[in-house]
Amino acid sequence: MRRHPTPFAILAGGAIAGALDIAFAITFAVLRGGTAMRLLQTIASGLLGAAAYDGGWPTAALGFVLHFAMALLIAAIFCLASRRLPVLTRRAPAAGMLYGFGVFLAMRLVVLPLSAYPHPVTFAPLASALDLGSHMFFVGLPIALAARAAGKPAG
Repeated sequence: MRRHPTPFAILAGGAIAGALDIAFAITFAVLRGGTAMRLLQTIASGLLGAAAYDGGWPTAALGFVLHFAMALLIAAIFCLASRRLPVLTRRAPAAGMLYGFGVFLAMRLVVLPLSAYPHPVTFAPLASALDLGSHMFFVGLPIALAARAAGKPAG
């Protein structure tokens, strides 16, 4: 039987996770009085620092591209790890949510502090809880489910 290739799992999982996560982030930002452009510039600020906020839509577009590049990288890491550790796809929902938790911690404790992100990394209760939930359900879970689907025979 034909199987979905790992690249398909990476692309599908990364694209779905990236779309769900950015939709959540933009919605949360707008509900708090922000704009989609400002949220996307905030992502770009990890590379450009505070200058990202002066770049208008071009830096917002860069933030959009960077967001999806990170989502694809995060998906690739999980998908490749799942080929060595089949339990990750056998228990995809739990593994995906745990992976999302790990991604949340890695972003907050490693990636942001080591980047040019010009703001202090905080753990405000509501924002952190929602961001954690987003990473668990909108990032880790779809990536794990895509990896599991890639490992099953097509039917």
